[in-house]
Amino acid sequence: MSEWLIDRFSDYAKRDFLAQSEASYTYSELAEFTRRYSDYFAGQGIQAGDVVTLEADYSMSSIASLFALFRLKTIVAPITNVSDAELKRRRSAVNAKWNVRPDGDAPLPELALIGAPETTHPLVEQLIASNSPGLILFSSGSTGKPKAMIHDVDQLLNTFSKKRSRPRRILIFLLFDHIGGLNTLFNALASGALIVVPPSRDPNAVAKAIQHHQVNLLPASPTFLNLLLISGAQRNFDLSSLRFITYGTEPMPESLLLRLKAALPKVAFIQTFGTSETGISQTISQSSSSTRIKISDPDTEHQIVNGELWLRSKTQILGYLNHDMSRFTEDGWFKTGDIVEQSANGFLTIKGRREDVINVGGEKVSPLEVESTLLEIPEVADCLVYGEPNVITGQIVAAEIVLRTGALVDLKKFRRTVKQYCRKYLSPYKVPARITFNSATRFNERYKKNRNQR
Repeated sequence: MSEWLIDRFSDYAKRDFLAQSEASYTYSELAEFTRRYSDYFAGQGIQAGDVVTLEADYSMSSIASLFALFRLKTIVAPITNVSDAELKRRRSAVNAKWNVRPDGDAPLPELALIGAPETTHPLVEQLIASNSPGLILFSSGSTGKPKAMIHDVDQLLNTFSKKRSRPRRILIFLLFDHIGGLNTLFNALASGALIVVPPSRDPNAVAKAIQHHQVNLLPASPTFLNLLLISGAQRNFDLSSLRFITYGTEPMPESLLLRLKAALPKVAFIQTFGTSETGISQTISQSSSSTRIKISDPDTEHQIVNGELWLRSKTQILGYLNHDMSRFTEDGWFKTGDIVEQSANGFLTIKGRREDVINVGGEKVSPLEVESTLLEIPEVADCLVYGEPNVITGQIVAAEIVLRTGALVDLKKFRRTVKQYCRKYLSPYKVPARITFNSATRFNERYKKNRNQR
């Protein structure tokens, strides 16, 4: 049962649990808030098996609400930073009965009864029968309607039960409704770490929080880490307390990793891997300067089928509430959609998403490979590579480039420079046929490049 983690709050009672703005809280206070909210929710009529949407980002109130709802054996769907229309769609997709909206200035979260669902989804009935709380996560929706996927919370949390006490300081960056963000949260709570919540996800705000709270561990996406470099925050703030940066959610261009390592030479860079469907798997990076990894998780199996990585784990979802299970095989393998190469020593290199591969007259092009080459050019701060329709070849390689601050170039001449550089290191069909320039990096709410919405 997931109660073991709530009990651990009391074990770490005197430790600092959360630092946010000028406020700080101990694990003892987290335990008390969780008990108080459990009593409040139960008193208002929330029962085991109810589906509850939790509108929140990280705070004492939101984290206590999450665990109070787990304690009551409800099925919780965290939702962060979406429009009112999208919030309504997600409530409908999960057939929610209640909505909880924590308010840091209020003694208790705002609670609303949305309605009484006429039917109960079979997967919700399965959780009720097993007496386990549930967690519903949504896909990013970059290629269509977000999928609502449901986890057994006990299975998910029990993988953290053997975590040893490690009073580290972790800045929590990935979103509260994202598997990577929740993985960081559960890992921190299981080990008694201090969680630092920055006032915003702006690179300077994050760097300032690292400096002020002497953060040891930063989990982030490659897109954000490049924004950190572009902002110059690593020069303007003291980041010497950082020991580890973990990165995932999207592939890392190798040349960007080398830039990061040069800017922060004392930091160990560790690539993580996981999916919302299967959870985050333990991995080993070949080195801080390498994008090669091994999946070393005893709870996860993997295989490569036609170049695609397939996973099967103990923490994978029970299923989707609003989508078919076509990405799962009959024997439980999840087709991740990630194209990988395996080296002789067993390390994997993630080449990118299958749906992002560009088809130039039958030749396949990985956007990640082209982006890594472009980032080797000193004047290029960031770039986005994608396929563009073409009547002759089907698609061409297109690149959107962000120049470094202060780079004085003639754009027409620089296009030629870029193509000449790419021709040295890439096959002709991989060289960008169309190059445009943008003033800033474009990314989605999860700080990932989105090649399907330009």
